[in-house]
Amino acid sequence: MTLAEAAQILHCPPPAVAARVEGYSIDSRTVRPGDLFFALPGAHADGHDFVLPALGTGAVGAVVARHAFDRFQAHFRERLLPVEDPAVALQILAQAVRRRWGKPIVAITGSSGKTSTKEMIARVLSVRYRVLKSEGNLNNHLGLPLSLLRLSPAHDVAVMEMGMNHAGELTRLAELAQPQIGVFTNVGPVHLGNFASIEAIAEAKRELALALPPAGVMVLNADDPLVSRFADGFAGAVLRYGLESALGGAPAAPRPLDLAIHGIRLLGLEGSEFTAQAHDAGGAGPSVRVRLPLMARHSISNAAAALAAGMVFGVPLEPAALALAGMTPPAGRGRVLHRAGATIIDDCYNSNPPALESMVNLLASLPGGRHILVAGEMLELGPSAGEWHRRIGQLVAQRRIEVLWTVGGEAKEILAGAQAAGFTGQGEFFASAEECGSRLPALLQPGDVVLAKASRGVHLERALAKVLGPESAAPVAGAAQF
Repeated sequence: MTLAEAAQILHCPPPAVAARVEGYSIDSRTVRPGDLFFALPGAHADGHDFVLPALGTGAVGAVVARHAFDRFQAHFRERLLPVEDPAVALQILAQAVRRRWGKPIVAITGSSGKTSTKEMIARVLSVRYRVLKSEGNLNNHLGLPLSLLRLSPAHDVAVMEMGMNHAGELTRLAELAQPQIGVFTNVGPVHLGNFASIEAIAEAKRELALALPPAGVMVLNADDPLVSRFADGFAGAVLRYGLESALGGAPAAPRPLDLAIHGIRLLGLEGSEFTAQAHDAGGAGPSVRVRLPLMARHSISNAAAALAAGMVFGVPLEPAALALAGMTPPAGRGRVLHRAGATIIDDCYNSNPPALESMVNLLASLPGGRHILVAGEMLELGPSAGEWHRRIGQLVAQRRIEVLWTVGGEAKEILAGAQAAGFTGQGEFFASAEECGSRLPALLQPGDVVLAKASRGVHLERALAKVLGPESAAPVAGAAQF
């Protein structure tokens, strides 16, 4: 759109210059020529302080707060769009672009697995369609609008991740994106610091389900009892996917699955294999054997969600499976690296009790010398944080883990829980990732298998950087900064 069109949508005075907007940015350090810059307030800086650098880098204009408009000289004000709130303006502009575009949007939410599921769905849909996906962790009130603003006539479908940590957030995000298809991965003890219970978290996740249109589609994880209830009262189509209850076993109980996963083989560092079987009103449909190069059982559930989403769009199982076979984990999400004879699983991007439990079980199952767990604090668990961490420690004591290093805050309770449950291996607590990293290189021996996992706020990648190199500590792609 042009700068004048943007001003019209935002109900602000038209700029004095004529220019075409080629992109959008909230980070002055990454502004490209042709971008429209939004001057947002931040915890440590005011975006208005970076308007002139952004214009100097090539931004065609900037959206600023009205109260700050007079801070700028007249020849700069010719390219400024004054509004009440630049963050709200970003959302309004994104909503307008989405309406103009008018094609299907798939929205993914859940307590964990959102980003991995988004990446898988995008790969599956790319078999037949031109797909836009939200980048990195752009899934909140700022990240989602930035993703929507990238929509163009060249895209057939968009796949958007939606996150939340307070009630009402998904309702607002759904208003912006207006998705027709909702994919729900799971509900777990994440953000308990902001909710009274897991059931309350489920109600907040259900906001996306309630926002879907009557002719929309839900893709639900039938293995999660809270997610399964989201279909109650929904007038649209519902596709359910689910895994067998145990390796080599059958589903725990008969249930109407549109996509059933069975014949699971966990292959350690090599990933997994499983059979995906489609079902319809006439009974069993096509099936395919899938080789997934991602570790841990929860990755299979994410892959099942992607295959089910592909079914919504008519993507056959066989080419969808081939697309998933080409998946590679990005930094911080189960990436496997080798240094000095040791195998290191970099899963530092985020952590919560179910995900950490799954990865601890994986670590214990891997062949090798010593099994080393470097576990950082799991954040936003509220008053019950200590108990959730101690439960992980109890699991460690039951598994084949020889070394347990914990990092930051409540992570000390992981070590306490392990030792109380009989853990006799080498255990140590570090106050920070940097402190842990200063000792990590000396710990490792050839044959060691190491899992590093923590919530983002712990910055555990800084500890791994002492072993893997400084590139492993780079900021996560998609993080919004000024």
